[in-house]
Amino acid sequence: MNFDYQPFLQLAGQTALAPWSETLYRRTNEVIAGHGNNHGDWDMWVKTLDSLPRIKFSSIDIDADTIRAGFPADCEDATRIEIHDTLQRLHPWRKGPYEIGGVKIDTEWRSDWKWNRLKNHIAPLQGRTVLDIGCGSGYHTWRMAGAGAKLALGIDPYLIFVMQYWAMRHFLGDHPAWVLPLGIEDLPPETHAFDTVFSMGVLYHRKSPQEHLEMLRGQLRPGGEAVLETLVIEGGSDDILIPEGRYAKMRNVWYIPSVPALKKMMQDCGFANIRAVHVGPTTTEEQRSTQWMRWESLPDYLDPADPTRTIEGLPAPCRAVILADSR
Repeated sequence: MNFDYQPFLQLAGQTALAPWSETLYRRTNEVIAGHGNNHGDWDMWVKTLDSLPRIKFSSIDIDADTIRAGFPADCEDATRIEIHDTLQRLHPWRKGPYEIGGVKIDTEWRSDWKWNRLKNHIAPLQGRTVLDIGCGSGYHTWRMAGAGAKLALGIDPYLIFVMQYWAMRHFLGDHPAWVLPLGIEDLPPETHAFDTVFSMGVLYHRKSPQEHLEMLRGQLRPGGEAVLETLVIEGGSDDILIPEGRYAKMRNVWYIPSVPALKKMMQDCGFANIRAVHVGPTTTEEQRSTQWMRWESLPDYLDPADPTRTIEGLPAPCRAVILADSR
């Protein structure tokens, strides 16, 4: 498998990210080379990508709820079985859905629901340079490219998700959607290179939420837009939940603010025009186990006697989408 990021380098060089494109390109190749020797599943993942069948599909759609390559008629039953069995080796699939030649990848999250909540509220992405932090397999990154972004750059340090992105790129082809195996700490600070920065499902995993918000602002150009999606609780401007142990069986949930508390923190970090465009509970229809993510999911994290509470007795997951402008 040739992880060719040269087209990313060329595309980034045509944007405000140009001064840092070589640095990101070099760092990406270093991570790929390093994990080739150190990750126990690396060889299996590479063989999986190499074994994906090559098919000329009749159509590609990256601007639909289900990102799709082709139709069932584009390949024979045996090929569909091969696609299904090969992509299953990249389990777990968390963000989607996708459909490849009639093979439906029913991911843990209905990520299209999240996209549909925010897509009509954000500034149009046409011609913009966009950053998608914690992008997973790149589902939303593809949607950003489908919405017309000049460059949709996703970053995620978990290599299994980067492999899933490359599997999808194998079928979806060449689009301005790129996923790098990096975290936000790996980006050069204060680039101010992006028109829009998305941070979805990340803030509550950060021990220092204020530092994360400052990093977001440092990547945005003046007047750019931050799109923040995160867990929240009910309450006023001083209400914050800091779980002492696990939250919904997760070890790494550090900080869940109320919407007013989050707005106040964003204002203190230099954001303006801060507004919530959605607040609502996460349902077991939106996040659940499937054949493509066979481990525990939201139904296992809730109190079976009271689904408004987590299994630890804390408020069940509720999420907000907050938009703000960089000054």
